[in-house]
Amino acid sequence: AGLARKAGLDGVITSAWELEELRRNFGSDFILVVPGIRPLRSAKFEQRRVSTPKEAIEKGADFLVVGRPILNSHDPVEITKRILREMNH
Repeated sequence: AGLARKAGLDGVITSAWELEELRRNFGSDFILVVPGIRPLRSAKFEQRRVSTPKEAIEKGADFLVVGRPILNSHDPVEITKRILREMNH
């Protein structure tokens, strides 16, 4: 992240596990994009460093990347609604 900042980048892609430290070190104007977002009680697939939407937001994520939970769902609209509900509670 430090190299990205020095290179003039606006942010980085990071796991939720590093969010708090990155937010503390780089402030609110540094964009943090978090993949590996999984709704509560959902499969992790091959991801090891996963987080729920709510956890990632609480730790300082600016953008969430949610792929397989939606793409592999039998009802993508419902899983998207579920994720949005989790984010707002």
